This record gives sequence, structure tokens and C-alpha cells, in this order.
Amino acid sequence: MRRPPKEEPQEELTTSAPEDWATGVPAVAHALEYSLEQTTVPRVATTLLTMNQVDGIDCPGCAWADPSPGHRHRNEYCENGAKHINDEATSRRITADFFRSHPVSDLAQRSDLWLNQQGRLTEPMVKRAGSDHYEPISWHEAFGLMASELTSLDSPDEAVFYTSGRASNEAAFVLQLLARVFGTNNLPDCSNMCHESSGFALHETLGTGKGTVSLHDIHHADLIFLVGQNPGTNHPRQLSALEQAKLNGARVIAVNTLPEAGLLRFKNPQKPRGVVGRGVEIADQFLHIRSGGDLALFQGLNRMLLEEEDARPGTVLDHDFIRSHTSGFEEFSRHARTIAWEDVLTATGLTRQEIETTRDEVLRSKRVVVCWAMGITQQKHGVPTIREIVNFLLLRGNLGRAGTGASPVRGHSNVQGDRTMGVWEQMPDSFLDALRQEFGFEPPRAHGLDSVRAIRAMREGGIKFFLSLAGNFVTAAPDSTVTEEAMRRCRLTAHISTKLNRSHAICGETALILPTLGRTERDIQTSGEQFVTVENSMSEVHTSYGRLKPASKLLLSEVAILCRLARRALDGKADIPWNRFEEDYGAIRHRISHIIPGFHDFNRRVARPGGIRLPNPVNEGVFATATGKAHFTRNAWQMSRAPEGHLVLQTLRSHDQWNTIPYTRNDRYRGIQGSRRVVLVNPQDIAELDLADGQAVDLVSVWSDDVERRAGGFVVVPYPTTRGCAAAYYPETQVLVPLDSVADISNQPTSKGIVVRLEPVEAKTGSAHAAEDGAVR
Repeated sequence: MRRPPKEEPQEELTTSAPEDWATGVPAVAHALEYSLEQTTVPRVATTLLTMNQVDGIDCPGCAWADPSPGHRHRNEYCENGAKHINDEATSRRITADFFRSHPVSDLAQRSDLWLNQQGRLTEPMVKRAGSDHYEPISWHEAFGLMASELTSLDSPDEAVFYTSGRASNEAAFVLQLLARVFGTNNLPDCSNMCHESSGFALHETLGTGKGTVSLHDIHHADLIFLVGQNPGTNHPRQLSALEQAKLNGARVIAVNTLPEAGLLRFKNPQKPRGVVGRGVEIADQFLHIRSGGDLALFQGLNRMLLEEEDARPGTVLDHDFIRSHTSGFEEFSRHARTIAWEDVLTATGLTRQEIETTRDEVLRSKRVVVCWAMGITQQKHGVPTIREIVNFLLLRGNLGRAGTGASPVRGHSNVQGDRTMGVWEQMPDSFLDALRQEFGFEPPRAHGLDSVRAIRAMREGGIKFFLSLAGNFVTAAPDSTVTEEAMRRCRLTAHISTKLNRSHAICGETALILPTLGRTERDIQTSGEQFVTVENSMSEVHTSYGRLKPASKLLLSEVAILCRLARRALDGKADIPWNRFEEDYGAIRHRISHIIPGFHDFNRRVARPGGIRLPNPVNEGVFATATGKAHFTRNAWQMSRAPEGHLVLQTLRSHDQWNTIPYTRNDRYRGIQGSRRVVLVNPQDIAELDLADGQAVDLVSVWSDDVERRAGGFVVVPYPTTRGCAAAYYPETQVLVPLDSVADISNQPTSKGIVVRLEPVEAKTGSAHAAEDGAVR
């Protein structure tokens, strides 16, 4: 087995033509190659053969739904899921010797790729004030440090409790309970940075922040839109569902600024046609749209549908549905008819014929599903765009029926479950009232800080204590230089983590690393072996059982860490059985069943094969809005505009990456090998900007303040992006996203709409070179 790299490998960029199909036998080979670099054959066999199985390990990667029990393949995982689970199951270990050899100042210069490859954390560590090294600390002293800091704060609102979607339902529930008993709603989470726009738009229009579809709906739709998403890389098992839909006769329309391989053709390695055949074509139509043009596209489609109804009364719109289940149709209709075609075509970059062809597909289809991801949500007008998608679905009654619905596709395994469990800075009074009734304390009512507002508060010195349950906040957040300076202003930062990441190196005056069990590992408490639960994108809650021996005897579970902190810091503030919660997670689920709708008899029901499908009122024709009906909305037309000589940049993942963590510097499907510091630009834009293939450039974002944000040392790569649009990898380009550049209403960072200029620098042919990133006044 290979040892972790001692130094950063040299970057050597090579490029080839992008792939026009995804998965197949190469995906199996790459998954096994990476897995076996990390750990042994028996451990790989255990993880892969139990992954996404009943009573097995839930994939810690994306949140795509599993087929029902009895319909799952023995190998129910994708290439990226296999990499991710064995990245956690790695046999590499970080001990105190590592931290003696690597001061914090050295770790801060390392890439997240290198930090991740060092292996699993094995014992609690502390960086004391004034020190440049982490050193071992006992769990007892670590909890004492955190409790002392919390009790010394002038206000509970000087603390922030962050979580990522990696956490289980049980840990998320305990975290929000800890924070609220302490006295704050400062509960930012990764949803603030990925699908917050979906939640706000769906709550306003439908009365629920969740999608309305199931796998059955995907399989039996007549028409599926894939808008602003790349399933081949970010949620590959969706391709299997799309394959089944295609075999059942569905048509698929892909709307994207890039022709992603997974949107073109899928070769399922579990089927003969995916091994020796051509596989299945996914997209019947590809709309090569300009970044941020999706709102105009759906407004154009909606205007066309209204005009078709005018021409053929009673044959296009679902008037019974509109009359019985919606409000605001007349106002919407009047506004939609004012949308100018010149504006639509300018904003989208599409032709009138392309949009008319899309309309014809809609008219032929009785059952329509719209799927979207962060290509929509991370736009300034993400909320209005999703509201316009809902308008589109409402017009023809494509909600609440089989084969129809709205599907925000989430890319993190339990991000939806975290929110269900109460990890949100704006939980409604109904949830807080239920907490009060169950536990006998008065929860705080004032809204807390989301991720962006938390960074602002840290920057201003208003946050002294920062606790992160999983995740890599520093790297995931926007405006990297500002975020890093803000984090360093905290008195104490603590991270509950399985592996090393940049957030451990960019830390507070005092910093703690609290190593925890991974989802792959057996969790034994005093009442016996525990399981945890997670919720997928389709509101299904099911179990996850660890199968491996823990990486260290010193690891504690997420639940145990939070419960022990609560016992030390809260000093009996409420009558909550923290000891019992740690001993038996069933005690947590029992309390959840009293508080959260849909979780009645939680322990018994979730133990059944396949778990629980939470009720979605929309599918029963019920809309939890003020009027009791779904709302049509009027959305102002907007377009991302770049000044002459500039491009609109979107950030994206490489194929060999999970969230902030790259596994290699390759992106096989896009034909990139050896470097991540590349910017993908349309060849015509390269010529127009007087640049060249392989030229070295700095990316400089343009924003309304007086700060220059620069990402240095990128190489120009010709790529079939939409004219005027470019793309580069996240998190290397997070430095370019201004903290104040956020989506209207949802306050989500606009990582898909950054106006940049490409400044030539001295070229280094054939390689991408590192350069200082940052903001300069």
C-alpha cells in the first residue's frame, strides 16, 4: 500500500478532448485503483459490498435515493461513492509525530488534496494560544477548554455551531439542542452555501422546502429537465435512474453552460450494453445556455405555453388544477406576457427555434419533472429562477401526480436531514414550541447567523467560539482571504473531524481537533452497537451501520462528543438526558418522534428495510402556505452582464473530487490531467481576448468594492463553454467570490456568476504554476 505523500507532487498539465460519455468499465477501474491505494482488499470488499445496502453503510457522498429493498444491485454505488467511502476507510494514520513535524504555519501552505491524503486523525489535539504546533490533549481537558470558553462569553450569540451534511440525524439533532439550550440560534450549515435558494423558493410557492419527487416519479416521467447540474460527477447514481426513465420512454432536456459527459451518454457497468455496447443517450436536447440565463428560459417557455392556450383554448393549461390548487395566476399571466423575446434570447444565448422545440417537447408530455442543482441556486437570481420553474410546473398541473414534480438534487449525504433535525438559524416557532414542550426550556426566538453573516460577525470580532461538526468551513466559504482573517479572530475554534483539512490550519487563537468515528466504523456504546439515520434528497430516512474497526481507540462518536460537551458546558440548564443520549441513540430518536412531524414511532419504523418516506403535503394536494394554495409568482427579468473584455465565471468540481477535497489533480471527463489551476474558456472568447491555448493568466474578479480579488497561476484551456462564460475549479476560485455577492432573498454566495478578467502573466508552457491568492487593497 502506498504511503501518504510527504511533499506536494509537481504539477504537470496535459489536456485531451473532453469525453462524450460517462462511467463504463474505466469508472470501475479508477474506483478500485483509488480504493486500493488507500486500504486493504478485505476492507475495500467490506465497504463496497455493504454500501447502500439494507443494514449497510450509507454512502457518505451524495444524497441520491436508493432503489427500494429487493431492487438494489449487489454493487449499489458509483465511482465517486466508492472513492469517497474508501477515502474515509483509509489505513493511513496521523499521529502526534506528524504534528511535531508539521507546524500549523506549514499546514496552512498545503493543499487540501495533500492534507486529506495524510490519513485519519487518531487522537484529540490542541493548538494553544501563541503556539505554532498542535499537541496531544486528553478528551477531559478538551471538553474543559470548550466549556470554559463558552461560559466566559458575554452573550450566547458570541458562539457559532456549524455543521455539514456529513453529520447523522442523531448528531444534528443533538447539536441544535446543545446550541439552543446554550441560548443561540447561530446554526449555519452547508445548505447556506448550496441549496438555500431552493428552500426559500419552494417554501414561498409550495409551502415546503423539499423536493416532491421519488425515484418512481423519475422512472415514469415523460419529460425530465436537468438544469444547472452535472450528474456524471456530482451524483452519478442519478444516471441509473435516468437510464431507466429513458428505457421507459422518457425524453431528457439538459440545460447547462458545459456539455458534461454524463448528460450526453451513460454506459452502465452493471449492464451488458454499458460494457460492450454504446450505453444509453441521456440528453435528447442540449440547451447550451449562458450562465444565469435559466430564469429567462423558463419565462420564455411560460409565455409560449400561455400563447398556445390562447390559440387552442382548454388544451394546454390544466385549468382545473390552477383553479383548485393555486393563487396568483392572473397576475402571473399578465406579467409573463410582457416578457420580451429579445431579452430572452439575449439572456439565454439560445435561438427562438431551440426554445420552441423545447416547448413542443413539453406539449407532448403529460408528466414532467424538473431537476436542478447549484448551477441554479448559486446565482444572484436563484430564488426567482426556482419560483419560475414552479410556475412552469403549475401551468400544466405537474405537481402531486405520479411522474411529475420539483427535484432539487442535493450533493451531500444528509444535508436535507440536518435541516429536518433543526439545524437552521431560522427554525419556525412550531419547532421551537415543540422543543420547549418536550424538554422544558425556552429556546431563543431571534434568528441566528447563516454562514455569510457568521463570517461577517467573526470579521467584526463578534464571534469568539466556533464549533464545526464535520465539514471544511474555511475552504467551502466564499471570499477566502476575508474568511481566513475572520476565523483567525476567534478565541477558540474546534472541529469534529475524521481527516485533516485546511480549516484545522486556519484557526482561532486556541484550536482543537476532535477526532471522530467515520460512518464506515462500528459505533459501540454502553447499550451496545449503534446505528445512525440519514435523509436523502427524496425525503427517505433510513439506517446506516458502521462495519469497520475504528481507526483509533481514542475516537469518540459525533453524538458522544456533543453530549459530553453539553454536560460540561450547560451545567444542568435544562433537564435533558445527555448521558442517556450518548449511551443509546434510540433515546434520541424517541425524542425526535415527539417533536418532528412524520417521525412518529421512529425507532420501529426506521428499522424496517428501506426505512421511512416522510410525508410531502404537496403530493396530497395540500400546500402549507398562507392561502393554502400553491403560489404563482411574478419574477423580474435579470441577466448576468460582463463588461467588454470580461467573462462570467462559474466554479465547479472536477470529476475526481468530493466537495472541497480533490482526490487527484485530474478531471478525466473534461480531459484535464495533472493540474487543477485551469480556466475553461470558449475558443472564440480566447481569440477575442487575445489569449492563447496554454497561456498563463491570473483570474481577477470585478466587484463593486475597492478590493482586488485575485487567483493566480491559471492556464487557459479551450473548452466548449457558452460564449462569454468560463469555468474553473472550486475551491481554488473561492477567493474570487465576494462575501457580499449573494443571492437575493436566500443570502447564498453567487459562485456561478463571478465577473472576471483574465490577466496574462509570464507563461510556463506545459504546467500550471502556483501563485499567491488573495485580496489586495
